[in-house]
Amino acid sequence: MKKTQVLIVFTICIVTACNHQKGVVVFQTDYGLKDGAVAAMKGVATGVDPDLKLYDLTHEIPAFNIWEGAYRLQQTAPYWPTGTVFVSVVDPGVGTDRKSVVLKTKTGHYFVTPDNGTLTLIAQSLGIESVREINEELNRRKNSQASYTFHGRDVYAYTGARLAAGVIKFEQVGRELPPAVVTIPYQKAVNQGDSILGNIPILDVQYGNIWTNINDSIFKVLHVEPKEKVEVNINRNGTPVFSQDVEFVHTFGDVPAGKTLAYMNSLMNFSLAINMGNMADSFHINSGAEWNIVVKRKKPN
Repeated sequence: MKKTQVLIVFTICIVTACNHQKGVVVFQTDYGLKDGAVAAMKGVATGVDPDLKLYDLTHEIPAFNIWEGAYRLQQTAPYWPTGTVFVSVVDPGVGTDRKSVVLKTKTGHYFVTPDNGTLTLIAQSLGIESVREINEELNRRKNSQASYTFHGRDVYAYTGARLAAGVIKFEQVGRELPPAVVTIPYQKAVNQGDSILGNIPILDVQYGNIWTNINDSIFKVLHVEPKEKVEVNINRNGTPVFSQDVEFVHTFGDVPAGKTLAYMNSLMNFSLAINMGNMADSFHINSGAEWNIVVKRKKPN
């Protein structure tokens, strides 16, 4: 065989191998890891194709907390490659008439989930390319029709794995729906002149820090410099919970232990903390669509 022929064959083999690389599935649930539910989902995915790459986002979403599931997807998805399939199951309405869908974003990521508000933030941040309803006659684990309470295993893990493995194309998931999803109303970050109104979508749960949806570009309109103070007011459903002037700094150690501080978190969103303490517990602050915050630059005396 001539060198050119060998080179052509070698090139074809490389291209073929690349084209047959198996996909990635990332799982998120509120199941916890105390029993075999997550392992069952991964077993179904492995049964579809043992070469799939299976990862966990988290399985510690508080039970039935659709909003937190929505936030964790938004927090994590942008760091995963195009084509990644996310299977997210926070499904208090399992077995009811809520739709089971696959959302393809404009960035080329896929989200397999009940359409119950889980896609609220992803739809806004990554954009909706297309939404398809899962056809359970075609995309459901064999002989599972009698089960009404574990769609995470029987529908979502199975469909997500088939999509990631290339067993089905996105168009074979089911009928196309209008490019919209069920959303949870919440306060977007807005500039109100000398103040900013925003939401507390999530806590930094390990440390009790307060994360907001006020990003650095919005915060900059207040022209706050490090070591200056901001007026912070937090309320839940309109009821005041916290009101304090807080020093804005780069990092936790810029203030003494036990002191409250304001900073930009790793996602470049305005946040609050107590250095070496737990602010959420100390002030009984939580997160969700009903938790809002107003931030204002503290004018010098």
